[in-house]
Amino acid sequence: MLTTILLVLTACDDKLSDSVTLVQPVVRVTLPQGISGEVINERFEVKNVTTGRTAIYQARTDLELKTGLYDISYEADVVTVDDTDGKQETRHVQAYTPSVEVTSGKAEILLTCYEAIQNDDFVISEIFFTGTLRPNGSQYYGDDYIKIYNNTDHVLYADGLTLLESKFVTTDKYNYRPNVMDTAMTVQALYTIPGNGNDSPVQPGEELWIVDTGIDHRVANENSFDCSKADFEWYDVSTKPAHMDVDGPAVTNLDKWYCYTLSFFVLHNRGFRAWALARIPMEKEQYLADPNYYYTYRYVIITEAGTYPMSQQAFMVPNRWIVDAVNCSVAAEYEWNVTSPALDRGWTHCGTMDHDKSRYFHSVRRKMLYLRDGKAVLKDTNNSSEDFNPYCTPSEIEHQGTAIDIAGTPCTQLTWDGITPRNAQ
Repeated sequence: MLTTILLVLTACDDKLSDSVTLVQPVVRVTLPQGISGEVINERFEVKNVTTGRTAIYQARTDLELKTGLYDISYEADVVTVDDTDGKQETRHVQAYTPSVEVTSGKAEILLTCYEAIQNDDFVISEIFFTGTLRPNGSQYYGDDYIKIYNNTDHVLYADGLTLLESKFVTTDKYNYRPNVMDTAMTVQALYTIPGNGNDSPVQPGEELWIVDTGIDHRVANENSFDCSKADFEWYDVSTKPAHMDVDGPAVTNLDKWYCYTLSFFVLHNRGFRAWALARIPMEKEQYLADPNYYYTYRYVIITEAGTYPMSQQAFMVPNRWIVDAVNCSVAAEYEWNVTSPALDRGWTHCGTMDHDKSRYFHSVRRKMLYLRDGKAVLKDTNNSSEDFNPYCTPSEIEHQGTAIDIAGTPCTQLTWDGITPRNAQ
């Protein structure tokens, strides 16, 4: 009898499985402007939003999906001909379309591609934007920092590398016109590492520490740490006598190309912006004077009091010059990324609520994949949601300590992502 019941249940289960309708969606791929040719080596990564399960498909004809909601990632190679020299070349493109609904009717997946950024340069390994608090609980300024890491297998020179902060914020989304995000990042701060090309060599697996103010902050705030041994600092000659910057005497200043503030620059301490690294292939004066990199945009603010057309201007940096970008936000306020998905498809954070004081004394730190010749290789998929550990103990607090105990997740840059490889030490 038991055997009979099991056979009946199995037969019923098979019938239910067979009754599930699979939909073969129509896929429409739009290549980036200026790229055309034969599309080869297609790869689809399809994530079921409800179950979290991911499947890989190698061809459009293989796509057969159950009804549901999906995040679709796409990549392919395009065999094209260079307009300049007529030589054949292969360009790599990617696309990402979230929340695609597949129904029992005719489903359609629209994929608008961008040219993939192939990075053989520095990555941002850590951002400490939250800062510290004084013993009386008030905000302290000046000890925020960014670390950049040589994630390659060869020496890199940091000379000419420019640190960028986005003009737009991840917590307010407007319909900016014209929309240049597919080709450029709109920025409000540019600070460049000085040098003649070979003054700042960085070995594989080593990093540079770039700070707000290169002094020992423990003198003014016992809850902070010493930044006087940093590699570089950003320093501003303030035009506001009540708000003067401090020039750390032992730390080299970055070359300030432009910053929006008339006093001094600090990282957004709730992390509502994107930060990036760029190689700008021209001198400062030429870039600042070139109208091709100055952007006039319009948008509309809608409030209960009325509708207000707005117009502003800002510098922009072409995406092809940007070697790494990280979007930050908090879950309760996040609305969008302020860079192209070619640069970053995700975002990371410290804290989940706006003005959450638990964010202080925490940073975001990039995950490690494995060791290569004893040096960490960090995760870099251009998706900060996947690449970064959020709400971490900052590396400098780990190294130096502070006068207070840090609560929160004690994750570090050397947190493994996935299975520990055989060569892990």
